[in-house]
Amino acid sequence: MHNYNLEKRKFVIGGAAIVIVLIYILRLFALQIMSDDYKKNADSNAFLKKVQFPARGAIYDRNGRLMVYNQPAYDLMVVMREVNNLDTLDFCETLGITKEFFIKRMADIKNRALNPGYSRYTEQLFLSQLPAEEFAVFQEKLFRFSGFYIQRRTTRQYTYNVAAHVLGDVAEVSPRDIEEDDYYRSGDFIGIQGVERSYEKVLRGEKGVEILLRDARGRIQGKYQNGAYDKRPVPGKNLTLGLDVELQELGERLLEGKIGSIVAIEPSTGDILCMVSAPSYDPHLLVGRDRGKHHLELSRDSWKPLLNRAVSGTYPPGSTFKTSQALTFMQEGIISPTQTFYPCYHGFVYGGLRVGCHAHGSPLPLIPALATSCNGYFCWGLYYMFSNRTKYKTVQQAMTTWKDYMVSMGFGYQLGVDIPGERRGMIPNAAFYDKAYRGSWNGLTVISIAIGQGEVTLTPLQIANLGATIANRGYFITPHVVHSIEGGRLDSIYYERRYTKVESRYYEEVVQGMRQAVLAGTCRGANIPDIEVCGKTGTAQNRGHDHSAFMGFAPMNNPKIAIAVYVENGGFGAVYGVPIGKLMIEKYLKGKLSPESEEQAKVIQAKRIMYGDQER
Repeated sequence: MHNYNLEKRKFVIGGAAIVIVLIYILRLFALQIMSDDYKKNADSNAFLKKVQFPARGAIYDRNGRLMVYNQPAYDLMVVMREVNNLDTLDFCETLGITKEFFIKRMADIKNRALNPGYSRYTEQLFLSQLPAEEFAVFQEKLFRFSGFYIQRRTTRQYTYNVAAHVLGDVAEVSPRDIEEDDYYRSGDFIGIQGVERSYEKVLRGEKGVEILLRDARGRIQGKYQNGAYDKRPVPGKNLTLGLDVELQELGERLLEGKIGSIVAIEPSTGDILCMVSAPSYDPHLLVGRDRGKHHLELSRDSWKPLLNRAVSGTYPPGSTFKTSQALTFMQEGIISPTQTFYPCYHGFVYGGLRVGCHAHGSPLPLIPALATSCNGYFCWGLYYMFSNRTKYKTVQQAMTTWKDYMVSMGFGYQLGVDIPGERRGMIPNAAFYDKAYRGSWNGLTVISIAIGQGEVTLTPLQIANLGATIANRGYFITPHVVHSIEGGRLDSIYYERRYTKVESRYYEEVVQGMRQAVLAGTCRGANIPDIEVCGKTGTAQNRGHDHSAFMGFAPMNNPKIAIAVYVENGGFGAVYGVPIGKLMIEKYLKGKLSPESEEQAKVIQAKRIMYGDQER
């Protein structure tokens, strides 16, 4: 009689055997093919692969002065599987750290949430940037601490204590940096702000590797096959900035004890000659193992020294904005250079609406209206543009036309400067006012935008760029901090001319108005006898003291520098904006200040401005 149960049992046992064999095969495949743990283990027994960090590119100013360079630093690395019989007390005393710090640091290294690239077979960062003196002490005892190695790298150093916002800084990578770019591993460094951030891939270079051979006891025997498989690091490329260090130093001196910004541009190239944001800080503070502590202190400072006000601060431009209005009104045929408006004894008055002005002759045509900064003239210009139903069917259409002119001049959007943090400012459009006033508004409702008040805000960079555009008679090149890259080329936008919607011939009228402002108007304090300076003051209304602003360029023909100065709570434009602008122009064009100007600079430097009940 045939035993079917026995036959079924054979199939069951055979099937189980096959399943077990398949499980072993899959497990072996996973261990040997899919996982590199065994390979790492085998390699770590025979080899020690040491990363060779490249020298980060140096940074120079426009005259070849070295601003940022590298100096040696030492990282202490650890291979966890090799740490045994460690005298923790001796180790901690040698490094000057506590046992609690040692325990926490070792735990953090093993924590894959904090250290995604962790492997017990590869080098992990224990301490970064050991100073030379600490390295020398530790090096003598290194043989006692199995599993620990010294890795040489470089850290950033600064020749000058200026331009911290422009240069930026370098810090340890975050988990997000590692996730976004597989070039980095835990313990690497990356540019955080300024050109260090925006030109990170240019400056960082390419890592190399040195393969060392171990014996059976893990002792280093020398290079594997005499270094045949080593890869040399490729140094980062050097950068030359458009900045003039001496001009930057003067600007930072003049803004001591104040909050504000100075931006100067070379009109013909778009090179930024100086970019001052006050208050600032010493770039040396954000170098080394105390970087985190200093950064926390700076971030908690109520005066916000980490904020780059030149690109991130947005302010009402005040009367510097009147130049853009004159250009728009002329191009649109709203005014002519010889046109005058009603006598400006009390500013702009329409029914119950009044925009005040200061004492000056009246009525005036365009050039003296610019020279004296007449509020009434430009308010009437905007009113006639927005109420012109022959040219524009609705106030919304007029507003859109106006806005398009402003955008073409570089307002309302980011200019595209080559450092992070740039804000766009505010140029309102018809939809904004339709929402704010439920569709019921006209030129009188928004009249303050004609004089750079109301909803209009610009960055100091945009105001300086306005000066460069007028200097060029109708075009600008996107402002940029970096002048050139070693062996490379900047993005094409930093070479292209960007033309506004206004014809060049109308710019000549505005240039003449700005020249008259310096000779006999509100900018007389900017006059330099042997240099034809053109300027425009700005006094921007504020809840407290008004902001003091100046925008100008020089020389009038073949201009070499365009500049914007903005001092928060500085009062009239002639109080701080004008004299600071004059000193900066003189310094750049002449290479030095006259004795009289140097005395003036000292007086301005010594002044402090009150903010509420506090003095900066």
